[in-house]
Amino acid sequence: MSGPVSGQRLSAERRIGRLLIAMTYVAVALLVVGVGLMVAAGISPLAAGPPFDPAAIPAQVAAAMPEGFLWLGIMVVIATPIVRVIGAAIAYASAAQWTMVVISVAILLVIALGVGIALAATV
Repeated sequence: MSGPVSGQRLSAERRIGRLLIAMTYVAVALLVVGVGLMVAAGISPLAAGPPFDPAAIPAQVAAAMPEGFLWLGIMVVIATPIVRVIGAAIAYASAAQWTMVVISVAILLVIALGVGIALAATV
């Protein structure tokens, strides 16, 4: 796929790049707040962490509990590359590059399969 990059593709790449940068800043900010709250509460970073409970995260964040900010920050870090693949799939679909759409969907399926296997293994 050599040759000049189309204006539409360059624009999509820039939008995706800005989204990834924003997500990275949000993730870092959440992690910094979580670590700051840990330090303020006298919690050792070497202590065993709380279990991951996605349903409890909103209440933990609302209560300014460090684990809520830390888990939310980690979730944003994990979601960032997934959002990148979804954005690429949308950009490829709008440019009618169906081979790349199929590859993007295949990548998302591999990620979903990995998450499914991990969840099944922990049950």
